[in-house]
Amino acid sequence: MAKTPDFTKNFQDMMSNLPIDNSSMTEAFKTQTALGEKMSRVALEAAERSTEISAQWARDAIARLGELSAAREQPAEYAKAMSDFATAATEIASQHMAAYAEVAKKVQMETVDLMLNAGKDAASDAQRVAQNVTRDVQSAARTASTNFGGTTGSTENKG
Repeated sequence: MAKTPDFTKNFQDMMSNLPIDNSSMTEAFKTQTALGEKMSRVALEAAERSTEISAQWARDAIARLGELSAAREQPAEYAKAMSDFATAATEIASQHMAAYAEVAKKVQMETVDLMLNAGKDAASDAQRVAQNVTRDVQSAARTASTNFGGTTGSTENKG
């Protein structure tokens, strides 16, 4: 049976001879982790604020239920208490939904801001990487040209 050739050494040699700037990968990784940290902070702040709103809503509802469960002397008073409870519950729901909307709005604005800044950072990183790669390739081409007798393969018109 034929043995499959091992090209690992050939690929390692080829990759070690390519002009690669690993610092650009390191910078890209740092940029991405910083973005992830900021996005996590935004999400955690929103979760914390949403939890506070939910807890306050529950406290308000329980307080209203306490008022609703009080004994009344007349049956009509129970109907009025139920009506008052429904009105108060609607107002409370409206207030808390508005608070949730503010949290969502803040998250949206912060996320858009982070993404715009990340886009600018990525563009500048890409430009820097492209410049470094171009410089490295040109340097490698000059070195190769020097090592192979100064022939660049270009044909100039000498007339």
